[in-house]
Amino acid sequence: MKTKAGAILSSIRIDRTLDRKISVQLYMGLREIILSGGLNGGERLPATRTLASEVGVSRTTALDAVSRLISEGLLESRIGAGTFVSHTMTGRTPVKPKAVGAESERQPRLSPSTIQARKLFAERRRLPHKSQAFVTALPALNAFPMAQWARLSARHLRSDRDAVMGYGNPYGLPRLRAAIATHLNASRGIQCDPEQVFVVGGAQQAFSLIGGMLLDRGEKVWFENPGAIGARNAFISQGADLIPVGVDDEGIIVEEGLAKAPDFRLAFVTPSHQQPLSKILSLARRLALLDAADQADAFIVEDDYDGDFYFGDQPLPTLKSIDTNGRVIYVGTFSKTLFPSLRLGFMVAPASMVDAMSNIFSAALSGVPTWPQAIVADFIDEGHFATHIRTMRQHYKRRHEILHEHARQLEPHMQIQRASAGFHTVGYFKDPARDEKGFIEAATAAGLTLSGIGRYCLTPIERKGVVIGYGAASDSDIKQGLDVMAQLFV
Repeated sequence: MKTKAGAILSSIRIDRTLDRKISVQLYMGLREIILSGGLNGGERLPATRTLASEVGVSRTTALDAVSRLISEGLLESRIGAGTFVSHTMTGRTPVKPKAVGAESERQPRLSPSTIQARKLFAERRRLPHKSQAFVTALPALNAFPMAQWARLSARHLRSDRDAVMGYGNPYGLPRLRAAIATHLNASRGIQCDPEQVFVVGGAQQAFSLIGGMLLDRGEKVWFENPGAIGARNAFISQGADLIPVGVDDEGIIVEEGLAKAPDFRLAFVTPSHQQPLSKILSLARRLALLDAADQADAFIVEDDYDGDFYFGDQPLPTLKSIDTNGRVIYVGTFSKTLFPSLRLGFMVAPASMVDAMSNIFSAALSGVPTWPQAIVADFIDEGHFATHIRTMRQHYKRRHEILHEHARQLEPHMQIQRASAGFHTVGYFKDPARDEKGFIEAATAAGLTLSGIGRYCLTPIERKGVVIGYGAASDSDIKQGLDVMAQLFV
């Protein structure tokens, strides 16, 4: 008659309220005991029937957990003898795992560039993910035509598996590149060939790729001050020397950039809707910026993150559309026009840069997932994208007007800038002594999401205030949020 033998493992606890499968919990419990030294090499485990009884699971569950550990080499099965901890674990000194972020006696050896970049990075918390007042950078997700998207998704996912599941074109799905080129020509006045369009995993990847391709460590980049935090960190990570260039009612002050760094290598701008001040770069400044880039043999990164949502009078031409000397790299994103979790963006390279950029993409990148690209291509080709843009343009215009109409109660304390595009603006404090950080903390405690203008600054600026998003909030959220904000001034 067989007798029960092997280590007693009743200390393993199974929590049936968790979403995690019971067999996985048992597997992880056994694995932790082995790796932490609770079971030594060569030590025998109880029979699976006994193990199941002690832990309170079915024998099938115990068999599944033990089989996984055998396949990983942590356990050995010996015919007629039982299951044992692998001899490779003999003599191992268990190391108690440190908590994430805990100081280690031996720090990893990082590159000098990474060490320096970590010192310069702007704080970038988790990006917006909940629709409420006054979150920025998040479109009106509840207004997205999900039924049409779901239909296109289902149709594509039922198509040829090689197309859906295989490796895609590193430059982007050809149909999507063509669709983007057509849209840019019709909507943004940009005439480009599909071969100039490169699909990326969001605009942030585009900024990193451009920086890696064009910048040597320490080269100067004109950067709007205040300016976009994501792009700022991307260029810092590539070793750029960011030159803060002021922004006034006409946008980036080109004369200031020339005075500070006439030998700049790159300029980063958001001309259609300055991030975060909501200014529009004047035509005179656009031409001056192009002339400055010509003189310095530099390039301009035009981040047109929400230019499709222009609701003012006649929009000014994009920099790319009036660039006659191949100085502008145009960057767009579907995070604002569709939704952020797509992680799809694109850049339009100057014709002279296409060969070099193609080489980098094919040699070092594998491209972004094909299936969302195919769905977006269909969404554009079938006219849903153009319809959605027109609908949302009016949607954001209406939200903008509601914001200003109800914000009259703030006039003694705050001047809210009128915007002409997108779904955010800024409110300037009329009292220059008001503490921006303290106001943000009070707003957060009251349930509002606000960011201070200072958070976007490379160097401090004179005017203080907050960035106010109105795209993701409902009409009632905007009104209630402004009522709450008014109380913060009392």
